[in-house]
Amino acid sequence: MQQEPTADTPHLHIRQDRGYTVLEFRGEIDIVAATEIGPRLDDATAGPGPRIVIDLTRIEFFDCSGLRLLYRARARVLGQGGQLHLVCAHPLTLRILRATGLSRLLPPATTLDAALERPEATSGTL
Repeated sequence: MQQEPTADTPHLHIRQDRGYTVLEFRGEIDIVAATEIGPRLDDATAGPGPRIVIDLTRIEFFDCSGLRLLYRARARVLGQGGQLHLVCAHPLTLRILRATGLSRLLPPATTLDAALERPEATSGTL
């Protein structure tokens, strides 16, 4: 069941869906966007056992600042014993995730529904 959004910014939309906090990144994810997203991502991943989905389907650009956000989210969620899923179908972003090895640690689903149906958290170790 979807609930009302908990926070909106130009680069981030946060909502609850099926027991997960969905962080939908939007537009160009660069150093400016990362500065805006970082504190909200930290809030979402602060408690014990966070259940997070990061949705990249609405991004137009993704650089190393975005990668740092994903690595930070992963470390925080796993450190708290939570679950983190990633949604990404954009070929260039997938290429970056594969080239950096992040796709092995945080395998992307192609849709939000597919991510929410996954039974397990992220793979790999911190």
